Amino acid sequence: MRFFFLFRKEWREIFRQREMVALLFIAPLIQTIILGYVVRTDITNIPVEIVNLSGSLETRRLINRLLASPLFDVKSISREPVAVEKIFKKGKIKAVIIFEDESKGNNQAMVGGLDENYSPAVKSGPLSFPRIQVLLDGVDANSAMLAAGYLYGILGQSLARFWQREYPAASFQPMTVIRFNPSLTSIYTMGPAIVALLLTIITILLTGIGLVREKEQQTLDTLLVSRLTPLEIFLGKTLPMAVVGLIEMTLGIIVVSFVFHVVPRGNLAYLFLAALVYLFSLLSVGFLISLLSQSQQQALFFCWFTMLLFLMLSGLLTPVENIPGAFRWLTVINPLRYLIAIIREIFLKGNSLAYFWQEILIMAGLGLVAFLFSLGIFRRSVIK
Repeated sequence: MRFFFLFRKEWREIFRQREMVALLFIAPLIQTIILGYVVRTDITNIPVEIVNLSGSLETRRLINRLLASPLFDVKSISREPVAVEKIFKKGKIKAVIIFEDESKGNNQAMVGGLDENYSPAVKSGPLSFPRIQVLLDGVDANSAMLAAGYLYGILGQSLARFWQREYPAASFQPMTVIRFNPSLTSIYTMGPAIVALLLTIITILLTGIGLVREKEQQTLDTLLVSRLTPLEIFLGKTLPMAVVGLIEMTLGIIVVSFVFHVVPRGNLAYLFLAALVYLFSLLSVGFLISLLSQSQQQALFFCWFTMLLFLMLSGLLTPVENIPGAFRWLTVINPLRYLIAIIREIFLKGNSLAYFWQEILIMAGLGLVAFLFSLGIFRRSVIK
């Protein structure tokens, strides 16, 4: 238990400055709240312009649905053909929806010669389903795809209702059931991941500058001539950061649960077990960064580079399956990937240890490799 004295020294070092306490415990709470509102994959208030060249009742119903939907912000409704290309160049409109009756024919001139496909019209006359053209600004490809999905969802539902009303004998209605996140709200998937990201940032930064600070303050020799073994130095330097990280994670869970109403469905004991295993590998990586760095500036750079790789290869922002095969092996050795998967399973599915014990074993294996490697570097490069 000799490392306890080093543990106490590091703990006091963390709380010695009031600014550090605010940075560790207040700033992450603010970050969690801001990221919870900002880092979302679903979009709302898409600026839309409607061109209504149809006189059918069904067109008015569709326009009313678009006006009432929070997904779209209808800027204007025009009854004359418009130059869509000029509208998109201004950048204020992301989608143009054109309604036209079948009897009016094909008016492609109204979109400035853009070759787009119309949906087939159903019936003809005042009660007919209009021919619809959807034009999207593809500068922001992700927003364009989401907007297209929202639009086609609303239009598809309206077409199904129209078909059922006009042709009840031939109508059909597919049934879709979405489990664990029926509304497909992105905060339910991003909120738990933000907790994992918060745990990663705080822990690796504190650990990365721990041993470097001793070098800059020229107190490392005093630490080396003590009776502490390399393992005890590792524990004394990293365990305080692990405790701080767990406190940060707890605060993050509280914020996500009470502010965004994303309440864990599973046992939190499993979550903390996974976090401890994850911290084992993360602290080893941070300790290795601290060993290889000669200044706190270098340590911060290496920590930032490592966090960026962890984040981009974790499946948080993009699915792992989208990563090219030549680089997908990097996700296998990324412990953050497994922690995010476990957190989402506990929060959304309420799964127990029987469903993700393999991920915990993989994180433990990665942590053991990183620990042995960093300890070996410590013995060879520092203790001679």
